[in-house]
Amino acid sequence: MSKIKFELAITGMHCAACSSRIERVVSKMAEVDSVSVSLPTNRAQVVLKDGIGKTEGVKAVIARIEKINFGAKLSEGEDLVQEWQKENELSAQSLRNQFKSLPPMIILALLLLYVSMGHMIGLPLPTFLTPEVSPIAFAIIQLLLVMPIMYLGKHFYKDGFSNLIQGAPNMDSLVAVGTGAAFVYSLFSFIMILVGDSTYAMNLYFESCGVLIAMISIGQYMEAKSKRKAGDAIGSLMKLVPQTARKYENGDSRVVKLSELEIGDKVLVQPGERIPVDGVVIEGTSEVDQSLLTGESIPVAVKEKSEVIAGSLNGTHPLVIEITHLGNDTTLAQIIRLVRSAQSSKAPVAALADRVSFYFVPTVMVLSVLTFCAWAIFSDEPISLAIKAMISVLVIACPCAMGLATPTSIMVATARGAQLGVLIKNAVALELAGKVDVIAFDKTGTLTLGQPKVVDTITFDGYEKEQVLALAANLEARSEHPIAKAIMAANHSDIMAIQPVVLPGLGLTGNINGKNVALGNASLMLQQSVDITVAKEALARMSSLARTPLLLSVDGKLAAVIGVADTVRPESNKVLKALRQLDVRTLMISGDNKRTARKIADELGIDEVYGEALPQDKARIIRELQDKGLKVAMVGDGLNDAPALAQADVGFAVADGVDVSAQAGDVILMRHGLQSVLTALRLSKAALRNIYQNLGWAFGYNILGIPVAMGVLHALWGGPMLSPMIGGTAMALSSTSVVLNALRLRFFR
Repeated sequence: MSKIKFELAITGMHCAACSSRIERVVSKMAEVDSVSVSLPTNRAQVVLKDGIGKTEGVKAVIARIEKINFGAKLSEGEDLVQEWQKENELSAQSLRNQFKSLPPMIILALLLLYVSMGHMIGLPLPTFLTPEVSPIAFAIIQLLLVMPIMYLGKHFYKDGFSNLIQGAPNMDSLVAVGTGAAFVYSLFSFIMILVGDSTYAMNLYFESCGVLIAMISIGQYMEAKSKRKAGDAIGSLMKLVPQTARKYENGDSRVVKLSELEIGDKVLVQPGERIPVDGVVIEGTSEVDQSLLTGESIPVAVKEKSEVIAGSLNGTHPLVIEITHLGNDTTLAQIIRLVRSAQSSKAPVAALADRVSFYFVPTVMVLSVLTFCAWAIFSDEPISLAIKAMISVLVIACPCAMGLATPTSIMVATARGAQLGVLIKNAVALELAGKVDVIAFDKTGTLTLGQPKVVDTITFDGYEKEQVLALAANLEARSEHPIAKAIMAANHSDIMAIQPVVLPGLGLTGNINGKNVALGNASLMLQQSVDITVAKEALARMSSLARTPLLLSVDGKLAAVIGVADTVRPESNKVLKALRQLDVRTLMISGDNKRTARKIADELGIDEVYGEALPQDKARIIRELQDKGLKVAMVGDGLNDAPALAQADVGFAVADGVDVSAQAGDVILMRHGLQSVLTALRLSKAALRNIYQNLGWAFGYNILGIPVAMGVLHALWGGPMLSPMIGGTAMALSSTSVVLNALRLRFFR
């Protein structure tokens, strides 16, 4: 019994400490098996323990999250496009609200900076405001300027102190304590000025408080805008589906909402319009552009009985389509769900950052207190320097940069993969794909086009060609295998389409008009005690020509050998050569006979070949390679190769049909052709490089920045002390730079 999994939309997260806290709290719940929270996507994936019902589990998890002052709601059931539109509008509104407060905040901060520090660099200041002439007026004007800034940034104090009181400080807590300390000390200095000690005019830090809030707010706005851009790829997929359709009845059409349509209804799609549903063409011929769904730039020709998918662009002629899937059940909806799920998942490379993020803020707060004590107790410097150092430590530290380093890159990479026809199901697959040592390929439909044809039929025991092809077609009629389609295409006789017994890796058997018929490879004939000596020469000749021989027996006697040939994909040689240049070892594992497999492998330059492999043999071969310490990927059709795809470190499944979510494998290749495998590997390597760059910057920034803020340079070598304003600016820019670096993956080709 599979465990129940669901996704929640989370609100109220501001930094990595928030997402780490939710993960830590929810993971300790008795009902929860595992949880993964993504800061960039504001989503949580929760897996419940066995025996826990979904309703019960969802209710308990949401209640627990709300108890720690975050919002959560189930992200399922609602139409995906409508859900995205609501979330997109909320995100846009939040961004607008953030921006509204920036102009007054910036103007007030500049005025505050001018009043407090302008005189130091010779800027003109009215005499009655100078600290020498009127220190009280000098302090009052700064207090009046900083208070509206603090009001505009009140969310820092509300959320920061609330989380601090609960014992779970976050980035807002650092800002609240840092700027709060500057404000309180400045108030103390103001009081000392009022009682007559004008020397305290030089100990006012109102400008640090105001400018810090303004700079950090600007940084958060830039970060939010960049994160919104990172989600644009999902938005572009959402926008592919029109919200109305032309319902077609009795030769006429009328525009209706998608919600009014049902399975089996017919819709008319004019040239230049997006197809609103998954369905089957029942009238018309045209060319359909599926490039935004599959990455395939060449339009696909469609005619009656052709399958089409929602979001595709109709090209040259009108089409009448019978609906097979609607709304959340369409291929496009499945793709969007897979991409969103992958974006919310965690890669192993993120483990260190997650662990550090949880303890980061409390550690920084302790360091700030120690910094203050060290300068106050062991230094001859004035107390104002100790306060300045403490504030600098608090505001320069940036947990967000660490928290965003990995998930933002994953978010952008998986969305970009979807645009290129490579659906990556989870972050683990994204990471491992770039580290594979060996790629094993299935033959039929992977290295070859998967469009085999019957090219040779040799009969025995008095059977005619038409007879044996009809018998074979009776067995293969219900199969979707490429070879079955080749048999059906070669047969021109009437058939009964019986329900055969399928023997994986061997073939089919069945009873046709009272006769026991078997169709498959030599191993099946051996199992059925059929003597195939008479076909020895024919089998050798077919194998030498790279043809797949199918043996047909009737009542225990060999009736025919049917030769099926497939064409090697035109790009196979080029892709395999590129993989070898990447130091990736390639091999072929095929259920075909060894001679035929060897012939195809020689043509492609593959050294290692395993022929006549049953599904369990393929999985065993991969396991043996893994036992040698190798990272192994498998590329197959996702159906016959399911055991091997599951065993591999990364399974690449060639998409078949419209049910994307049912495909086996960790990576689904929507575009037919091997180029997608190379694209997936290169995208993974690019994403890993991007993640390492982000992590290097995030850790390096904090490791170097915090000691500088503590005053290490000043203490050891008499260097300058870091201004809190510079520290706050650096913090604001650090997380933005991580997001902007991740956004470079949007341009991956």
